[in-house]
Amino acid sequence: MGILSNLTSTFPTFLLTSIPGLESAHAWISIPFCCLYAIALSGNSMILFVIITHQSLHEPMYYFLSMLSATDLGLTVSTVPTTLVVLWFNAREISLDSCITQMFFLHGFTVMESGVLLAMAFDRYVAISYPLRYTTILTNFRIIQMGTLMVIRTVVLIVPVLLLLKPLYFCRANVLSHPYCYHPDVIKLACSDTRANSIFGLIGVILTTGVDTLCIVLSYILIILTVLRMTSPKERHKVFSTCTSHIGAVAVFCIPMMSLSLVHRYGRSAPKVVHSMMANIYLLLPPVLNPVIYSVKTKQIRKAILSLLPASKHR
Repeated sequence: MGILSNLTSTFPTFLLTSIPGLESAHAWISIPFCCLYAIALSGNSMILFVIITHQSLHEPMYYFLSMLSATDLGLTVSTVPTTLVVLWFNAREISLDSCITQMFFLHGFTVMESGVLLAMAFDRYVAISYPLRYTTILTNFRIIQMGTLMVIRTVVLIVPVLLLLKPLYFCRANVLSHPYCYHPDVIKLACSDTRANSIFGLIGVILTTGVDTLCIVLSYILIILTVLRMTSPKERHKVFSTCTSHIGAVAVFCIPMMSLSLVHRYGRSAPKVVHSMMANIYLLLPPVLNPVIYSVKTKQIRKAILSLLPASKHR
């Protein structure tokens, strides 16, 4: 028995959890999951396709939008399949190494999305405050530099946090709260000292989402000051309306993420179904809603998508 226990702690496996208490309804629950998964994949793929194929969309704003769609695709593809496997086949077991790999993509794409939203806020600030210098400030080379820095920041901050999981000792039932691996959820199950994991995880959050959120708020303060200096109310409304899609994307990203973090830190007494629902909302909401927000609110994207429909070609 001791040997088996030692093997379990040396090569730990975790059990993924879908929606507690509704195991008998997994087949039915998988239907909306599949629909949302299909919407996320098709919506973000469509955004990427129209930006790549339409020359008129080869501008900084749409380059950043294509980055947002790419990160949403990565986030969806790296996490939703495990959710569907749990719902369809009740295949709950996952090894520590597989868990760490999934967390790299989950947290990596989350950090990337935070960086892209910051870049989009900077794009709106430059477009509104310095319209005549917009193309000279946001050149293609500078956009590539920004994208490269986002990737480097993600790897430098995420990899050490995840490598710190390897020495941890797991000695009890390793049942996760979600159908995918989430860093705060995993370290709660360790029997060894996790202070270093918590400290490095907190530093990573502060240096990524924390700093990005502050910079986004600062960008919008500067944008509002610029808009208020405009004399015409109609011009103010027209200029600020170019930010509505981005504001919606920021809200869709930040609110579920902060809610899930708060549930993990302060909601231990909350029912397990609350943890599960928050986790699934955090996972699916941004990839599903971002294409809808930009398709509805951005005229150029809407026109490009409609031009691909057969009915519009016969008009």
